[in-house]
Amino acid sequence: MDILNIGIVGFGTVGAGVVEAIQKNSDLISKRVGFIPVVKRIADLDIVTDRGVEVPDGVLTTDAYDVIRDPEIQVVVELIGGTTFAKKLILDALRAGKPVVTANKALLATFGDELFQVASENNVNIWFEASVGGGIPCLKALREGLAANQIREILGILNGTCNYILTKMEREKADFDDVLAAAQAAGYAEANPALDVDGFDTAHKTAILASLAYGTWFNAEQVETWGIRNVTQSDIQYAAELGYRIKLLAIIKQVNGHIQLGVHPALVPASSLLGNVNDVFNAVWVRGDIVGDTMYYGRGAGRSATASAVIADIVDCGLNLSFGCLRRLPAFTKYEGYGKVMDSSEVITRYYVRLQINDKPGVLAKVSGILAKYNISIASVTQKENSPRTSVPMVILTHKAQDSAMRSALREIGELDDTCEKPVVFTIEDLA
Repeated sequence: MDILNIGIVGFGTVGAGVVEAIQKNSDLISKRVGFIPVVKRIADLDIVTDRGVEVPDGVLTTDAYDVIRDPEIQVVVELIGGTTFAKKLILDALRAGKPVVTANKALLATFGDELFQVASENNVNIWFEASVGGGIPCLKALREGLAANQIREILGILNGTCNYILTKMEREKADFDDVLAAAQAAGYAEANPALDVDGFDTAHKTAILASLAYGTWFNAEQVETWGIRNVTQSDIQYAAELGYRIKLLAIIKQVNGHIQLGVHPALVPASSLLGNVNDVFNAVWVRGDIVGDTMYYGRGAGRSATASAVIADIVDCGLNLSFGCLRRLPAFTKYEGYGKVMDSSEVITRYYVRLQINDKPGVLAKVSGILAKYNISIASVTQKENSPRTSVPMVILTHKAQDSAMRSALREIGELDDTCEKPVVFTIEDLA
């Protein structure tokens, strides 16, 4: 049986997970795919710290280019992260004719176009299943399983830290800051959590999903992004009373040939599959014109889940090499048809609006009058009674309205003398 020689650059959490999984299930993998995966070289600046796995003498090196220069290495696995040295390393590997497997979402969402061009020029490929959704095979589903479909819409819960925080806020009726501190203590959130809680991690993954769905490589800067810091306990409770849950969503839609890209907290039906994705789990909900609605669910990060996706890519790469079809499935195929990203002001959707208003006659009439002025129709209004304060919360759900109109209306409502706080607004995704 043939051997597939693998070189890994980056022996951290995921790298060690890949080595451990290959050692554990090498026999199973070889029976399924017809070759034996062998980790021949591992490069890391730290080759002393115990990772919980043993490797043969001579496998470890501190020089990443020992992996690329080794003529016996058939596939290079990049797991160091970042967008500088990792980029140079991948480009050099591709130019050396070696296919690359990576989990580097930030690099792909920033320099994807350049990387795929170099891969094409050198007749090799880049594999990146682990860059979105951890162990969930959502990219393979888009590239192969849904190849016959025009993708109408993708909604994703793609950051386990944010989903864990929102789930804990709901279950424990706790505030964001308290839950974030607990998540950091438990190891679910970084000491500096901005990449996660401010939505940037999800924006990288959104750009990758949209690119595969629509044949134009998007970057994270095109994704309108804000995170979950402003989600309050009150909003979580009001949403629940109305039959919704608040999730940080990646939102990707094809609207009349244009693409809507966004990452922000949104209300989803509590009874939906997406609404029942809790804790650190991720999910990608995809609507195709032929298949209808599908959803892919699982652990979105972590040593074992991400290692599973990396090894799946190694297997695909090995099969291509075994049968001499190096670019059977190109990493990314550009095609015409889509490209323009919608300005956020053009987006049409439903809204949840929470106001804090003076509890006196005529205020609701003023608010509804301003909404009507901007052609925004109210679906429901809930005003809380018996508040100990002179002001009371009012929660409004709207029918579909244009974002620019909603922004103008909220600006005007916020300037009313009877409005006591800045209006709070989230979109509603009904999955209808």
